[in-house]
Amino acid sequence: MGKMGYLKMKTDEISSDLIESDLRELGIAATKLANHALVLGSGLGFGTTFLKFLASLAAIYLLILDRTNWKTNMLTSLLIPYIFLSLPTVIFSLLRGEVGKWIAFIAVVIRLFFPRHFPDWLEMPGSLLLLLVVSPSFLADTVRGGIIGVIICLIIACYLLQEHIRASGGFRNSFTQSKGVSNTIGIVLIMVYPVWRLVIYFL
Repeated sequence: MGKMGYLKMKTDEISSDLIESDLRELGIAATKLANHALVLGSGLGFGTTFLKFLASLAAIYLLILDRTNWKTNMLTSLLIPYIFLSLPTVIFSLLRGEVGKWIAFIAVVIRLFFPRHFPDWLEMPGSLLLLLVVSPSFLADTVRGGIIGVIICLIIACYLLQEHIRASGGFRNSFTQSKGVSNTIGIVLIMVYPVWRLVIYFL
């Protein structure tokens, strides 16, 4: 009986040591997982900010193209809300503050009292600036910073892409015609940001 009791105690000690060792390894693994998740999260945040900035530049680029090569009023009008929704927070806050108000005020004064000195190519940028300054907080904060704004951006990008492909005479022509390639690349770039945001959101 003494020998059996000794063996039982020995077995319990070994089991206890194994459990403690397993728990220790589990804690180390959880710590590593948390560190990796933090690093990955930081990388995803940086990637989202970069793509948002790139999408805004691409939309502005398409807006410039529209005033020169690609005459489509539908494209111009849809790019304005896209830029409003995708503009980086730093630039958005700057233009929504006193700086943007003064620029918008000067633009309105010139448009009202000196219409001949107000060039046509400033119509859309002026509309965008007014939208930035006078938009309600619900649109500027809640919709713009939420998933609804991302979905609207994706819908606009998809619509512009299919309209451009149709105008080019097919998917292949949109990538082969010298005039259409730059437009296609710009539209693809404005599509990448909302797709990325949606992937991150549902991960």
